[in-house]
Amino acid sequence: MSIFDHVQDRFSRVQQEDMSLEEYLALCRRDPKVYASAAERMLEAIGEPEVIDTAKDPRLSRIFSNKVIRRYPAFAEFHGMEEAIEQIVSYFRHAAQGLEERKQILYLLGPVGGGKSSLAERLKLLMERIPFYAIKGSPVYESPLGLFSPEEDGELIEKEYGIPQRYLRSVMSPWAAKRLKEYGGDISQFRVVRLYPSRLNQIAISKTEPGDENNQDISSLVGKVDIRQLELYSQDDPDAYSFSGGLCRANQGLMEFVEMFKAPIKVLHPLLTATQEGNYNPTEGMGAIPFDGVILAHSNESEWQAFRNNRNNEAFLDRVYIVKVPYCLRVTEEIKIYQKLLEDSSLNAAPCAPDTLRMLSQFSVLSRLKAPENSNIYSKMRVYDGENLKDTDPRAKSIQEYRDAAGVDEGMQGLSTRFAFKILSKVFNFDSTEVAANPVHLLYVLEQALEREQLPSEVFERYLGFIKEYMAPRYVDFIGKEIQTAYLESYSEYGQNIFDRYVTYADFWIQDQEYRDHETGELLDRQALNEELEKIEKPAGISNPKDFRHEVVNFVLRARAQNNGMNPSWQSYEKLKGVIEHKMFANTEELLPVISFNAKASRSDQKKHEDFVARMVDRGYTEKQVRLLSEWYLRVRKSQ
Repeated sequence: MSIFDHVQDRFSRVQQEDMSLEEYLALCRRDPKVYASAAERMLEAIGEPEVIDTAKDPRLSRIFSNKVIRRYPAFAEFHGMEEAIEQIVSYFRHAAQGLEERKQILYLLGPVGGGKSSLAERLKLLMERIPFYAIKGSPVYESPLGLFSPEEDGELIEKEYGIPQRYLRSVMSPWAAKRLKEYGGDISQFRVVRLYPSRLNQIAISKTEPGDENNQDISSLVGKVDIRQLELYSQDDPDAYSFSGGLCRANQGLMEFVEMFKAPIKVLHPLLTATQEGNYNPTEGMGAIPFDGVILAHSNESEWQAFRNNRNNEAFLDRVYIVKVPYCLRVTEEIKIYQKLLEDSSLNAAPCAPDTLRMLSQFSVLSRLKAPENSNIYSKMRVYDGENLKDTDPRAKSIQEYRDAAGVDEGMQGLSTRFAFKILSKVFNFDSTEVAANPVHLLYVLEQALEREQLPSEVFERYLGFIKEYMAPRYVDFIGKEIQTAYLESYSEYGQNIFDRYVTYADFWIQDQEYRDHETGELLDRQALNEELEKIEKPAGISNPKDFRHEVVNFVLRARAQNNGMNPSWQSYEKLKGVIEHKMFANTEELLPVISFNAKASRSDQKKHEDFVARMVDRGYTEKQVRLLSEWYLRVRKSQ
């Protein structure tokens, strides 16, 4: 299918379908979805969740305490927001069941750049997927069931068409009442249309923003008189009224109120009656206008606190269903947010050195965490990300202990995702000759950005401490291992020789036998073997060499049995691999001839250097980044 056919097909699919009221009621008898409420249609659009038993995944089990969680494909791009999304879905589920949530405003509360607006946009997009039915020509897209009286027609409707009486709760609009009068009470003259909600055309979806404190009135919600019609109709005639307010356009759908609590309280009053009673009064002396939709509001915490602390607003507070949308507090999920941003930009193809996004994510998350007592904030960040620190940090607490101590508002302050996006933009464009990102430039850009932010001195010092105390030292270790690994691959034969020699010495030492070196003819007794083994073990800080030697020899004997009697690769046993790396890199000077970009003394050294650079490029670096990071690493190591 061509793009032209695709667009034409989509246009045709959402066109109105016209039918008589009788045909509509017959359709209701066959399919209950025809008269579904806005909340029910939203639930259908969200779809069934993916149920995950976190007990089966070590990382997730630590984060979610072995609970069974639900993840919704419709919100797959919202990383680290499982709790907020589950609350939103719960709101729609309860509202669809006709419970109290049906009469409440869904309110997203969170810090700037936390994802409230993105969630609102996704909900509006989902609302567009499922069609609804309205009286043809109605300016407020009212349900045809509003033509019937719940008291007088409810039983008959339920008996004849199977429509539960609770669906007959909306009133008839002034427009429909006038038409009914013109038809002489013959409701069969009303036609029904199937409509798809539309953000573009404001069909069952609308967006309202707070205006000026002095001149904003309720007309932005309930509509107003169209003065052009006054020469044809009286002021209280429905045909002289412009049903252009947010509530009018969003009937049977969703109305988004941006930064709701920045609006004057008088503007918010129609929301109370719209949610509680299912209708609201227009500005003129007409009958009430029906509303059977969802009101979605969002604002920052400062506006909410000011509104909540005003005792005059108590009636309103009781009608708000609060969903907190804090910043992401898990490094792995924060990285996914950045990756999604990059995928949606031209930087998607730009090189990004390993650990760049992780470092920025760690910095962002650290800024949002509350410092724990008797524990390390960096350890807390790792525990929140699902790491097990029992062996590495005995003072680290469980995730639940950290959460209990931090309170319910953790994640509502700190550096926003938008701040991180701006940092990323600068890092990628830092070098005028290459659009690429690396952690060294990130550290510099972060420090400069913090100085420009004009933060309070204690906050500035705390953020700077994250860079100096946690990020920079750990990156030295990380890039050191990257360089060493690329170096080792050039010297794999050297590493294998150390491995084979260690295993042989350890085997003879355990058996308490002398060993004769085949190449030199030298005879090594148990004491000499012990000295040779310690030369390898001591740089790595092996505290119990006897057990370690037995462990290694047992591992190698088992491996030989499956490898035709040959020793395994020196990198196959993680513990000994680390010991050999320590042996090889006890002195930075050993790295210099290979990793430095100075002129080489021999063709052999040049070849080793080229191999090293090629391996670093294979690991995700550009040649320019290899030079920059290698020189930075050597400079830092030399100064330590």
